[in-house]
Amino acid sequence: MRLAFLGSPTAAVPSLRGLVAAGHDIVLVVSQPDRRRGRGGATAASPVKAAAVELGLAVTDRVSDVVGCGAELGVVVAFGRLIKPPVLAAVPMVNLHFSLLPRWRGAAPVERAILAGDTRTGVCLMALDEGLDTGPVHDCVEVEVGDDESADDLRARLAVVGTELLVSRLAAGLGEPRAQVGEPTYAAKLDPDELRIDWSRPAVEVHRLVRLGRAWTTFRSKRLRILRAHPLPPNPSHSAGDARPSVTGSLDGLVVACGEGSGLELLEVQPEGKGPQAAAAWRNGTRPADGEQLG
Repeated sequence: MRLAFLGSPTAAVPSLRGLVAAGHDIVLVVSQPDRRRGRGGATAASPVKAAAVELGLAVTDRVSDVVGCGAELGVVVAFGRLIKPPVLAAVPMVNLHFSLLPRWRGAAPVERAILAGDTRTGVCLMALDEGLDTGPVHDCVEVEVGDDESADDLRARLAVVGTELLVSRLAAGLGEPRAQVGEPTYAAKLDPDELRIDWSRPAVEVHRLVRLGRAWTTFRSKRLRILRAHPLPPNPSHSAGDARPSVTGSLDGLVVACGEGSGLELLEVQPEGKGPQAAAAWRNGTRPADGEQLG
């Protein structure tokens, strides 16, 4: 089948490669414009554009180029831009969305599922319309969310499952989609302030935030990212925000008191201006005083 592919981040690359491997003719790839990435300030292509160039595919950053490119179908995976009605009218499109619609429509379905404590999520292949992930669904696959699974790991797993779903449904024929059923919830893009840890929350909730990969707090007026952690059972002796060496947890970590008497054992952190390091190494270097607080 002659396809146009629209996507940008790493999570969309498996679908592009999977479609090529399945023998589909990708006549055009649309991805976000090159932008500055990393500290050097140099511009770089999106992961999808880089993969498309490697595969020898035509690439553009203009969605309007899909019209007249000869595609029978457009495939959208984590594109990050709305597709205007004239393009939708010219080329039918399907969208691979990383949630069980109508739960978590929007830009950050993986993150919102983790923050909400969802034990199951999935990927849906839906017909694209003008609404925000409101189109009818061709098929869905459910997956379990691991208790300690990071957003990056879950997204990567969904990308693989979604690619298998996409390739198999195109091979079998899409058929008629069914309307979404259930109460919609919306996955708004995370605000940076949402990533700041509130130590008055229970450890299990703080741990969910840590699993997103960008959670941060402060220590001695400098930012400290918490990269990996483990929630501990409630301990009445802990008071919210109190940072102290672990007594009952691993000697390689640090326990921070959280709400409801719970504690979070820190496993890996990243101090401001430095690289990631084991929490034990950070503790040994900074030597928190008894009762000294994070945040």
